[in-house]
Amino acid sequence: MINYTSSDEDPSIQESLLQLSTQLGHPLDRASVDRLYQNARDLLSHISSAPLTLARVAGTLLVYDIQNPAAEELQWFKAQIEQCLDEEEVEELIESIHRTDAL
Repeated sequence: MINYTSSDEDPSIQESLLQLSTQLGHPLDRASVDRLYQNARDLLSHISSAPLTLARVAGTLLVYDIQNPAAEELQWFKAQIEQCLDEEEVEELIESIHRTDAL
């Protein structure tokens, strides 16, 4: 299990979230991006994960937040992440969401 400290933060992920929110037509302020980033870190706190997985979880949270922050899908996603036993399961979950969205 990884316990993150402020020194573990990856500002490039937060910058990417800022840019992505603007590209999606819903620019977020720094506080909102920091909240999404922290939510992603909290969701992954029970497993060891790479920065790419953290970025993908944060990006997925961003999309859900833009679409409808109170949506059942967001709560479902968070619950699924919390049940994942390792990084591979998280990646498979995200991939399955993208496959479903593409249909």
